[in-house]
Amino acid sequence: MATGVASVSTMTEELMKVGGIDLCYETFGDRGARPLLLVMGLGGQMTWWEDEFCEQLAERDFFVIRFDNRDTGRSTALHGRSSLVKSYLLRSSPYPLTEMADDAAGLLQALDVPAAHVAGVSMGGMICQSLAIRHPGRVRSLTSIMSTTGSRRVGLPHPKVLSSMLAAPPKDRDGYAESLLRTFRTIGSPGFPFDEPRLRARALRSFDRGLNAAGTARHLSAILAAGDRTPGLRELRIPALVIHGARDPLVNPSGGKATAKAIPGAELDLVPGMGHDMPREVWPRLIDGIARTAGRAGS
Repeated sequence: MATGVASVSTMTEELMKVGGIDLCYETFGDRGARPLLLVMGLGGQMTWWEDEFCEQLAERDFFVIRFDNRDTGRSTALHGRSSLVKSYLLRSSPYPLTEMADDAAGLLQALDVPAAHVAGVSMGGMICQSLAIRHPGRVRSLTSIMSTTGSRRVGLPHPKVLSSMLAAPPKDRDGYAESLLRTFRTIGSPGFPFDEPRLRARALRSFDRGLNAAGTARHLSAILAAGDRTPGLRELRIPALVIHGARDPLVNPSGGKATAKAIPGAELDLVPGMGHDMPREVWPRLIDGIARTAGRAGS
C-alpha cells in the first residue's frame, strides 16, 4: 500500500488500498499541476494509456493519474461467475459498473486529490460518466471517448465484431499478441495506418503484467447489466467533451452522439476515419480536446 505521493512522478507503479481492494496506479507530471484521471476500457490495462501520451498530457500542465481497473493488470482480481445472458436480461453481474466508478473516486480520495478532470475510453468513458453522476464534487471536467450512455437503443456494435471480442485469448505470450492484433484490425481505425509494432509491444507488455480473462468477462457483465445513464447525464453541470470515431464498429457513433446530447453544453467531436482505438495521428486532437475542456472549468 502506498503511503504517500511524490511531488513529481517517477513513473513507478504503486498499489493503493481502496475499499478493500488494491488498485495499481502510476502518475506523470508535477503534483501541483491540474489532476487528470485516465480510465481505460474493457479488459484494457492502464498501460494502454501509453507512456508518451501521458507525458504529452503532463507537458500540458496536468498531473496525470492512470490505473488498472479492478480485475485488470496488477489491481486486485476478484471472483464470481458471469453470465452474459443474465447480465443482459436480468441486469445481474458480479459487481456493477457503479462500483468501478466508486473505485475511481476512492483512488482520488486516497491520493488526496479533492477533484480531478477525468477522461475515459469505451467502458472507461462509462465509468467516468458514472463517477460524475455519483460523485459530482470529484469531477471538474469530463472527456468521454468512444463510449455511450447505457441506453440499449444507441451505441450498438456491428455484428461482425462480436465474435472477435468474445473469443477466449490464447494463454501463450506470442499467441496473445497475435490475438490482440487481430482484434484491433477488426475494430481499429480504417482511416489511419495500422501500427503493428506499437500494438504488439502493448500486447506483450500487457501479457507480462498479467492477464485476467475472467475479469474481462466480469467487466462485460457489468456493462451489459448497467442501466441507462441519460437521466443522470442530464443533471451534470460540468464542461464535457465527447469524442467518437466516425468509423467505430464496436460502439456505434450514435452512442457518442447520444452522450453529447444528454450532457448540457457538451461538445461533440466526431473524428473521420477513427474506429475503436486511438491512433497516434489522433493524439494531438485528443490531447487538445482534454486540455480545452479542462480549461473551460476554470481555476
